[in-house]
Amino acid sequence: MGEFTPKLTTTDWGAEWRELQRFRRHRDDAAYWDARSATYTTKDVPNPYVERFLELAGLREGETVFDMGCGTGALAIPAAERGHKVVAADFSQGMLDRMQEELNARGLRTVFPKRMSWEEPWEPHGVREGMVDVCFASRSVSVDDMRDALLRLNTVARRRVCVTLPTAASPRSDVRILREVGIEELPGTDYLYAVNILAAEGIMPEVAYIKSERKDTFDTHQEAYETFVRMIDAPRPGVTEEQREEARGRLHDWLRAHTVENPAAGAPDKKGVPQGAFCLDEPRVITWAFVSWDK
Repeated sequence: MGEFTPKLTTTDWGAEWRELQRFRRHRDDAAYWDARSATYTTKDVPNPYVERFLELAGLREGETVFDMGCGTGALAIPAAERGHKVVAADFSQGMLDRMQEELNARGLRTVFPKRMSWEEPWEPHGVREGMVDVCFASRSVSVDDMRDALLRLNTVARRRVCVTLPTAASPRSDVRILREVGIEELPGTDYLYAVNILAAEGIMPEVAYIKSERKDTFDTHQEAYETFVRMIDAPRPGVTEEQREEARGRLHDWLRAHTVENPAAGAPDKKGVPQGAFCLDEPRVITWAFVSWDK
């Protein structure tokens, strides 16, 4: 009997990820997030996603944190309140300004904002090898080169790295809604790329999941339509303009069937923004993959 020799196949997951980005919608730039920052308030609204992220992160007493893509400080602020020093970076000055307003309101002096992006060199901003104990990247790894992004975080952290990435759905693309209006969408696999990229580097990450309920609210049918039609209009290989036009028509009908009066209209949402008069009959549930590894 001959000797069995397994056939091994190798995939350059980093290259495959870069190719995938060519077919995705162009990512929002700093100017977009500067404009959006004006809609964020500084109200202290409970956020189950944040609580679960910090629980899974497992910060130890006195540890320092680097939070890349910090936004308005959803993680940086509660981490600081728990006694941690945090370097919080984002490419949007508007988001950083909002975070600073909240820091000032709470009297927090242990968060150090930096305006910087994933792509530019970090060293000129003082972000260097082994700078902190733990690195965060919460829902912010929207980059052309995921391998570079993950390994940068790995270099900056002394002990641990924690990132979250979308699985089957994201705030901008809902497989269920798209299917019901006639467009087939493959489930998101961003976290699988991350796991495979890390494994190829000899890093064995752990994966947990955070379910985040998203309550979409609107004041008019047109506002609801404009919110979800972006999913239809996003670049998607193999979908014709005729198919998109048919889906747009079905979306109007779908919204009429699934939009109800919002009993919490006017109350702040998770970001402190007043809720609209209408909402979906069932909130969307987005599952984030919490990918982490110890150095």
